[in-house]
Amino acid sequence: MLQVAPTTYWSAKTRQPCARKIRDAELGPKIEAIWEKNYSVYGRRKLAKAARKAGLDVGRDQVARLMHTQGIRGASRAKTRFTTHADPAATRAPDLVKRDFTASRPDELWVADFTYCSTWSGVVYVAFVIDVFSRRIVGWKAARTMHAALVVDALNMAAWTRRGTDLAGLICHNDAGSQYTSIAHTDRLAELDARASIGTVGDSYVCEMLAGSSGRV
Repeated sequence: MLQVAPTTYWSAKTRQPCARKIRDAELGPKIEAIWEKNYSVYGRRKLAKAARKAGLDVGRDQVARLMHTQGIRGASRAKTRFTTHADPAATRAPDLVKRDFTASRPDELWVADFTYCSTWSGVVYVAFVIDVFSRRIVGWKAARTMHAALVVDALNMAAWTRRGTDLAGLICHNDAGSQYTSIAHTDRLAELDARASIGTVGDSYVCEMLAGSSGRV
């Protein structure tokens, strides 16, 4: 057990806060207020610049220390998000495409996937359905969550876009994400008399097909 002299203990207990601690206590809430005013995304460099613009005499290292004290941090683009989460208990349709992404006519093969976009108000997930023959986006949907409804709504838009067209026999290919193996999605495909096709988890070929689309709607 560490022995401390009584005079040392009472001296530390009664000692007044140093000037740095007093100033940090004053600046901390102000720095946090500026951070919140700027959509809670500024890191130490931009926050220090904004603080000086607001009339505060602070440096970047000081701002970094105050951010740590206040429990705030800047937004990072390096954060990894995974949109594909396979459900091991779900029944998975066979792979009818075998990575052969070609079609001889419209509505013969659709590929579907979804991704996310970072915005000022947060992350937005965007689902797409593309006709392989024309590389046309026939259905899409944006939402704040990546529930099954996201991909079902994109599929519904695709069906509405192709209304009046017989979709019987259409192959709709996607990865093994739980959204695509959900009952809601498989039931909707059955209603359209379309055939489900599922590749591997995070199938890069599906992503390349989406990336290579012309984006026409």
